[in-house]
Amino acid sequence: MSTKKILITGITGMVGSHLAEFILKNTDWYVYGAIRWRSPLNNLRNIINNKLFKDRLKFLYADLRDSISIDNLVRDSKPEIVFHLAAQSFPKTSFDSPLDTYDTNIQGTTRLLESLRTYSPESIVHVCSSSEVYGRVPKEKVPIDENCSFHPASPYAISKSGTDLVGRFYYEAYNMRTLITRMFTHTGPRRGDVFAESSFAKQIAMIEAGLMDSEVMVGNLQSLRTIADVRDAVKAYFMLVTINPQFGESYNIGGDFSCTIGDILNYLLSLSKIPNIKYKVDPGRVRPIDADLQIPNTKKFRDHTNWEPEINFEQTMNDLLDFWRMEIRYNPNAFIQR
Repeated sequence: MSTKKILITGITGMVGSHLAEFILKNTDWYVYGAIRWRSPLNNLRNIINNKLFKDRLKFLYADLRDSISIDNLVRDSKPEIVFHLAAQSFPKTSFDSPLDTYDTNIQGTTRLLESLRTYSPESIVHVCSSSEVYGRVPKEKVPIDENCSFHPASPYAISKSGTDLVGRFYYEAYNMRTLITRMFTHTGPRRGDVFAESSFAKQIAMIEAGLMDSEVMVGNLQSLRTIADVRDAVKAYFMLVTINPQFGESYNIGGDFSCTIGDILNYLLSLSKIPNIKYKVDPGRVRPIDADLQIPNTKKFRDHTNWEPEINFEQTMNDLLDFWRMEIRYNPNAFIQR
C-alpha cells in the first residue's frame, strides 16, 4: 500500500486516537491530526512517545468554527484521505448547547468540505455521521437499515442528520469523493465519561479507589443498544476508504451484541472488586427524548468490505473498566464524579 498523507479531525478523541494508532502501526502513511490549542493529548500518549512514529505524526491547529483555520489546515496537510471525526459528540450536552452543537457539526462539516473542494478536491473524505440520526425507530423497522427514515431525538442527532446530508450533497453537487458512516454504539478504552457505560466504569473505579460513596448514578437503563468495540470501529473506517470505496454511499456500521443500558451496568458491577455496589437514578442523566431501539442492519457494509467485529462485549467492558482504574491510579486528584 503506497504512502499517503491523511488528515484526522478529532484525533485527540477516543476514535481519533485509536484510528491514528492503528494507521501508524499498520501502514507507512503520514498522519496529520487536527487539534485545538486546548486539546488534551492524553489519549495519544501511546504514539506521541513512540520514536517509530514521530516522523509520521504531525499536529495542526484548527477549529471547526473558524474558516480561516480550516483553510490553513487543508493547505498545510494536503491530505489524500480525510477522516472527519471531530464533532460536539455528546447527546446529553447538546440539549444544553444546541446552537454550539449545530455550528460545530453542521456548519463545521460544511466549512471543512468547502475548504477541501477549493484546495484538495481529489481527497477521499470519510464523513462520520451517527446512528443517532435514526432516533426513535418503530419496532417494525428494526434492525435498522440505511433506508430507514431519520427521526432524530436530540439536538446532537439533528446536527448529525445535517452532517450526513451535507456529506451527500457535496458528492452529488460537486462530485467530491465523500463516504458517510452511521456508526452505532462503540466504546472501549478512552471513552468520554459523559457516555453512560464509561460513566458507570469511571464511577466504579472511583468507588474502588475510595474517591466516592458506593453508589453509581445512572440515567435511563431501559434503552437498547448494540455494542461494538472502538478498535473494531477504526478497522472498519480504514477498510471503508481502502477497499474499493463507493463515493456518495452511506453505511451502517455496528457490532453483533445487543443489550440494555441496565445490562451493561450489571456486567460492569459484576467485574468490580467491591461487592454490593448500589445504583440510583439521577434525573439529570435522563434525556428528554431517547433513541431506544438502536439495533443495526450492517449487511451493506459487511458485504462490501467483509468486515466483521472481533472483540466481544465482555472484553470491551473489561478493558473500559481497566482503563478508568489506570487513569485514576495515575492521578486520583484529577477526577470528580460526573
